[in-house]
Amino acid sequence: MEHLTKADVYNYVNGICFKTGPPGRVGAETEWLIVDPARPRAPVPLERLTALVDDAGPLPAGSTVTYEPGGQLELSSLPCQGPAAVATALSADLEHITACLNDAGLRLHGNGLDPYRSPERQLTLPRYAVMERYFDSASPTGRTMMCSTASLQVCLDIGADTADAARRWRLAHRLGPLFVAAFANSPLWRGRPTGWSSTRWAVWSAIDASRTRAPTCDDPDGPAADWLRYALRARLMTIRRDTAPWIVDPGLRFGDWLVNGHPQRPTIDDFAYHLTTLFPPVRPRGWLELRMIDALPQQWCSVPIAVAAALIDDPVAADIAYAETERLCSGGVPGRDVWLAAARHALAVPTIAESTRACFAAAAAALPRLGAADLVAAVDDYRARFVEQGRCPADEQLGDL
Repeated sequence: MEHLTKADVYNYVNGICFKTGPPGRVGAETEWLIVDPARPRAPVPLERLTALVDDAGPLPAGSTVTYEPGGQLELSSLPCQGPAAVATALSADLEHITACLNDAGLRLHGNGLDPYRSPERQLTLPRYAVMERYFDSASPTGRTMMCSTASLQVCLDIGADTADAARRWRLAHRLGPLFVAAFANSPLWRGRPTGWSSTRWAVWSAIDASRTRAPTCDDPDGPAADWLRYALRARLMTIRRDTAPWIVDPGLRFGDWLVNGHPQRPTIDDFAYHLTTLFPPVRPRGWLELRMIDALPQQWCSVPIAVAAALIDDPVAADIAYAETERLCSGGVPGRDVWLAAARHALAVPTIAESTRACFAAAAAALPRLGAADLVAAVDDYRARFVEQGRCPADEQLGDL
């Protein structure tokens, strides 16, 4: 067997992670904390949850149900043409799941971080056992990240061609802190305010930076080269073995393993698996997976989908968004300080608030051009309640204390 080379992994990144094509498809992955109001401080056993979901039968719009390590339920839509179609599909599937769980006395809780319960891993797959061991050694918040956080991920096409992919990749990163701030919804942890609007983001930022921090997005050869550099520099979480226990945290970056080939030579499958253990705010998977948005109550789920799709897919809105984020980027992409300011202070940061207001207005104006006029009312309601007031859902949670 020929040895895996840097050219091999570049070809994988370029051909799979950044596969181009006509943009316009939109998908979403919504994660939910599951609560039993009769025992709100106790975890809901995963066996109970999976049995209820299985008994509910296929979802009407075809979303897939999976589970995160702590028993969080994830609902992943099929890719749809435009934000209106995916919002409609998710709404139908959420209604189906909600009715099933409500009848059994359970509730979907849209929050970026479990505000009361301690993290408890329920999935026993080798991947999650390894992940737990790795993050236990890397950060005191690793288990919290795995078992207590929930997000709303928006998935958008890579782009029509290489130049379009580069534009969209860069713009998604420029918009990222605005989305952290505008949709921050996790100010409580262990029953107390944390001082962060998005504590979920703070939790993720406190673990291994080589796999969670945003890429620099400055490689002259484009986003595929950006992502390859990021992936090669990221620490290996594990080396999988067929006939022996997996090696956890071997103390190597993937690029080191590629060069030295010890204790065994990596394969392209090893590289593909390594990519699944990287969790930056924008992850390329053949589409752009926007991972920076806290989980939200059901009434607001369509808003980040609509806003992200409008600002990246509509050319007029994209130009406005690029100009309006310049004050945060100085010609590049936001630095770590901007991301952290967005997570801590949300729209109380004047520059972030100003950019967010302009981008939300541009998104609302763009939605009819994308065939999504039905989503304008929800976006405008969210703008009026939060964005124009310099507030986010976290502020309402704190106000309810």
